Amino acid sequence: MLKTTQLLLVMIIVGCMGCSTNSTKKQTDITKLTWQQITDNAKGKTVVMNMYGGFKKANSYMADYAIPQLLKIYNITLKIVPAQGNEIVNNIMAQKESNTEKGQIDLCWINGETFYQIRQINGLYGPFINQLPNTQYINLNDPIIKYDFQEEVKGFEAPWGKANYIVITDTARVKKLPISMEDFEAYWQMHPGKFTLAQDFMGLTLLKSWLVELAGGMQVLDGAFDEKKYQTYSTQLWQFINKNKKYFWKNGETFPASNVTIAQMFGSGELDFSFAFGNTDIDTKVAEGLYPNTSKGFILKAGSIHNTSYLGIPYNSINKEAAMVVCNFLISPEAQIKKVDINSWGTTMILDYNKLDKQWQTAYNAIPKLKYGIDEAEINAKSIKETEPRYMIRVAEDFRKFVINTK
Repeated sequence: MLKTTQLLLVMIIVGCMGCSTNSTKKQTDITKLTWQQITDNAKGKTVVMNMYGGFKKANSYMADYAIPQLLKIYNITLKIVPAQGNEIVNNIMAQKESNTEKGQIDLCWINGETFYQIRQINGLYGPFINQLPNTQYINLNDPIIKYDFQEEVKGFEAPWGKANYIVITDTARVKKLPISMEDFEAYWQMHPGKFTLAQDFMGLTLLKSWLVELAGGMQVLDGAFDEKKYQTYSTQLWQFINKNKKYFWKNGETFPASNVTIAQMFGSGELDFSFAFGNTDIDTKVAEGLYPNTSKGFILKAGSIHNTSYLGIPYNSINKEAAMVVCNFLISPEAQIKKVDINSWGTTMILDYNKLDKQWQTAYNAIPKLKYGIDEAEINAKSIKETEPRYMIRVAEDFRKFVINTK
C-alpha cells in the first residue's frame, strides 16, 4: 500500500506542477479577513473531520465536550469520520488526481509521515495558524512544535497535543524491566508468547526506537533521511526480529492490526507489554478497569520519542473558515485544560503554561495528578525527537516485506 502510495505521489507531483485552481483564490481571500469575519462566515456550517478512532477517551472528549461546545458557542456542527494515516493521504491524493475542487473533508488529525506526504502534493491549505487568536498561548518556536518529524510545519498545521512514547508492563508479572533489545530477547526466550507489536503507528514507533538503539543514539539518525544508514541498521533490525519472532504471540505468524488489540490483551493478562503515546495512558486505563493497578510505564534504551500531533485543513475543504474556528477552539485554554484532565481525555497540553492567564494557570493546577505515570522530569530528560518522515515510511514498508510476509 505504501509503495503504491509513493508511486501515486510522484505522478501527482509531476501533474500538479505549475497548476492553479480557483481554490487558490479563495484561500488567498481568507487571509484578508478579520477573525470576526471568519467566525461570522463559519456560523451554520458543518465541519467534517478525519481522526483516529481507536482512543475511547478521545472519542468521548470529542462527542461529549468539543462537539456540543462548538455548536453552542459558534453554531458549527462538527462531524467525526474515523480515518488515519494512509487513508487520509490516499483520499487527498485521489482528489488531487481527479482535480476535485470541493472536498468532503474539512479537517484532519495528522502528523509525521502523513503530513510529509500530503505536503509533497500541496494537499493542505495554509499557512493559517497565525490567524488563530489562541496561538498566542503556544510557543511556536519550540522545536517539538515547529518541526513535525523534522519537517518544518510553516503554518500548515495547528499543533493540538504533545506525547511521549512509553512501554507499559505489569510489575506483578514482570519483575525486571526490559529496557534494551538484549533485555527483550532474554525475556522472550523465558516467556514465549507474551509479546507482540501492532502494525499501526504504535508498533512502528517501537521499531523506530530499536532502529535508533542499533544506530547508537538519535544523534546518528538526526537530519535528512540517509539511505545507507537506513539499510545498515534496518537490516540488523529485521534479522533481530526474525530470529526471535518464534517467541512472539502466535509464534510471530501474525501481528495485530492495532495497538487497541494489544492493550486489551495486556489488560487480560494474555500479553505482558503494551505501548502508548502519552504518560496518562496508564491512569486512564486503570480507571477504566482495563489495566491492573500494578501497571507501570518505562522508557526504552533509545529514549522516549517525543512528538506533536496537529490539525490540518485539506486544500479543497469547502468550509475552511469553519475549520479554522474549530482549530482555534480546540487549542483554546478551556478546551486544552479539559483535554488534559485525566477524567476527560488525559493528554499533554500543547499550550505554554507561562503564556496562560492566571485564571487558566489556576485551572490547570487544579487538574487531578497522575498516580501511575512516569515522573515528568524523567520523561523530559530521556526525550528524543522523531526521525525524518521517510524512516517511518520505510520501516512500515519493510516490516511487512521482511517480517510479516517472510515465513
